[in-house]
Amino acid sequence: MLDLKFVRENPEIVKQNIRNKFQDKKLGLVDEVISLDSELRSAKQEAEALRANRNKISKQIGGLMAQGKKAEAEEMKQQVTAQSECLAALEAKENELEEKVKNVLMAIPNIIDPSVPIGKDDSENVEVQRYGEPVVPDFEVPYHTEIMEKLKGIDLDSARKVAGNGFYYLMGDVARLHSAVISYARDFMINQGFTYCIPPFMIRSEVVTGVMSFAEMEAMMYKIEGEDLFLIGTSEHSMIGKFIDTIIPEASLPHTLTSYSPCFRKEKGAHGIEERGVYRIHQFEKQEMVVVCKPEDGMIWYEKMWQNTVDLFRSLDIPVRTLECCSGDLADLKVKSVDIEAWSPRQKKYFEVGSCSNLGDAQARRLKIRVDGENGKYFAHTLNNTVVAPPRMLIAFLENNLNQDGSVNIPVALQPYMGGMAVIK
Repeated sequence: MLDLKFVRENPEIVKQNIRNKFQDKKLGLVDEVISLDSELRSAKQEAEALRANRNKISKQIGGLMAQGKKAEAEEMKQQVTAQSECLAALEAKENELEEKVKNVLMAIPNIIDPSVPIGKDDSENVEVQRYGEPVVPDFEVPYHTEIMEKLKGIDLDSARKVAGNGFYYLMGDVARLHSAVISYARDFMINQGFTYCIPPFMIRSEVVTGVMSFAEMEAMMYKIEGEDLFLIGTSEHSMIGKFIDTIIPEASLPHTLTSYSPCFRKEKGAHGIEERGVYRIHQFEKQEMVVVCKPEDGMIWYEKMWQNTVDLFRSLDIPVRTLECCSGDLADLKVKSVDIEAWSPRQKKYFEVGSCSNLGDAQARRLKIRVDGENGKYFAHTLNNTVVAPPRMLIAFLENNLNQDGSVNIPVALQPYMGGMAVIK
């Protein structure tokens, strides 16, 4: 959410940012919020004048009563009553206008970083760098669920009977591999100096609207019927929510956290061949990283965070690349974002396994996360990044470590988490 003062003083900058994101239908929101703000400020001025006049008359009433001028005092009391009724109406108008201003501001996208490439959608994202040599073996790599099935590691049919499409049972060594990857990612991030955390897996609506846009919420979140609770789509939501309505001492920054959680997503509109199996599902587990820092440190942490994910995947012998998200592919709260994509020998292309985002002060402004600094209070900056999200990550792992006989090699770094196992047969 943008600073209202910034929007009021820089309407053309805000409008050009909307154009850069190819959201021209939102251009009218800028003039609308400026008009509502003007109306709100007028209402506040009128209300303040009424309060001052009412207080003045109230003092006069006391003086008249002391002088025994009851008739004049009663007349003035009637004026106070009339002004109080008018003031109540103005205060109701203020509340209504404040809510409208807030809702419009929340629909205006955040100002993107100047370095973000301009493009309409993810087809115009820009490759930044590749890490590791992509390899296509001289044998056919089966679809990932076929690999798992041959290892007796997945049961999709039973899951459909129990929960429907988009769910799975992981079994045996594949289930163990899933847990091993999560545990390895946890320790990897702890070794990077991040504090480990297991957060609530449900959050209230005020946190949901604080961490994401309305469009994202509709497409992702499952609501608990009859309660003000939503299942989290990623632990980033509850991790940032941890700081809601707080004032953080500047000296304690940055807060660097790595969190484990199950994640629940509607995946509204998901379709296509790669939606089969466990690529796009309603339930999965993830290790996440979150940073709350000073504004001037935001981009420094952004670079460190995505590099952590690259390093983790490379330690497991998986080639990856970074892909800069263009303006049209950025969610409304994001300032800058990079996708980490893993190599798929079967598809002979890269596919997304994680995303690192700098959100500036957008989430902090919505959730009132402030920093108490030497020169006063200001809003913190927040960032998040996927460390690893199996089972999607397992697709890349299985394909890149598959042998022709159907067995799967376990990289040295992961073997201690697999009881010393070097190969899954």
